[in-house]
Amino acid sequence: MKWAEINFEKLYAVPSKNGLNRPARVRGSGYKMINMGEIFAYNRIGNIDMELVPMNARELSTMVVEPGDLLFARQSLVLTGAGKCALVADVKEPTTFESHIIRVRLKREVADPVFYHYYFRSPICRIRSIITQGVQAGIRGSDLKNLSVHFPPIAQQHRIAAILSAYDNLIENNRRRIALLEEGARLLYREWFVHFRFPGHEYVKIIDGIPEGWEQRTFDDVCDTIGGGTPSTAKPEFWRDGDIPWFTPTDITRNSCLALLDSTTKITEAGLRASSARMLPPGAVLMTSRASVGFFGIIDTPSCTNQGFISILPIDTHASMFLLHNLMHRVDEIRAHAGGATYKEISKSRFRALTVLTPDSALLRKFEDQVSIRHLQVRTLHKMNQQLAVARNLLLPRLMNGEIAV
Repeated sequence: MKWAEINFEKLYAVPSKNGLNRPARVRGSGYKMINMGEIFAYNRIGNIDMELVPMNARELSTMVVEPGDLLFARQSLVLTGAGKCALVADVKEPTTFESHIIRVRLKREVADPVFYHYYFRSPICRIRSIITQGVQAGIRGSDLKNLSVHFPPIAQQHRIAAILSAYDNLIENNRRRIALLEEGARLLYREWFVHFRFPGHEYVKIIDGIPEGWEQRTFDDVCDTIGGGTPSTAKPEFWRDGDIPWFTPTDITRNSCLALLDSTTKITEAGLRASSARMLPPGAVLMTSRASVGFFGIIDTPSCTNQGFISILPIDTHASMFLLHNLMHRVDEIRAHAGGATYKEISKSRFRALTVLTPDSALLRKFEDQVSIRHLQVRTLHKMNQQLAVARNLLLPRLMNGEIAV
């Protein structure tokens, strides 16, 4: 099969646009704005939380996105990020996009935006050829519109888009289920340990605002706190063929749920011995403690981290889920304790000194049992999503190069 080719601009319904520039001082209210973070975190952008920015009437008429718009990363600190394409899948309210993003709106009668979203993620697309590299890697709108793209018949575009979308629809459904499970656990924590409406609360006295039998303790009393480390990057023997999961903060900040199934980078046994990193058992709670402070995850296998974490090992094995949700509920407080001129960081000593109101062990066990069931479901769904993504990514180039006819 050989598809015709066409300059990408020939498929444009309207000229492409770079987004709005809004300084930090005016952000916080107004209309949703898609930032680079959303582009890199999501292939399909739906009705998610975003920064808010002001817009005037003219901008509202010309600078909002519609379902089916393609958004391209105009600049990126890393080469692989330049030209990354995301699809606007759903918008419930006026939503704009920032200046480092190019918006492309296609003629639906000849170009299926879902097909071209997948096309720009496939090996046959030549978008890498228009990336320029300086301080940052990037693409220009003028080069994008002149890029030669394949142009199959619209019916064929629809069929390929439908096949690949089936995988992403399943992934999105699983993500929604994960979000509901995690939100349910957060609400249960709030009900039991913030509002004190725990099982049997009717029979427990509240003394000075605290249920009888509960204790104010410090994190130093209730858990071990472990830092991380980085083996020398100049020594290949610390990294080459490594099989020990070694987490960095981006493994958490770019993860879609609390379950951390694997790390992007692995180290070797020699690398572990040569660094201050320590092995952590499955179920350890990781908290980012440097720069992006206050993001959380739970590891699935024995792992270690770099120095951007405080890892939390409860002394009471039934307290993991309680401590995790206690910290998530207090994330603003934790971030307020982070200091530093170059980047914000909360030290282990400052973290250990924070107080935590702890219930009796029977209630801890009940909460652990209920929330662990939810987390097991989250892990299962997250693993399923990884398998679906692998299957989709294997199928994508074969559909695009005609190896599989549709």
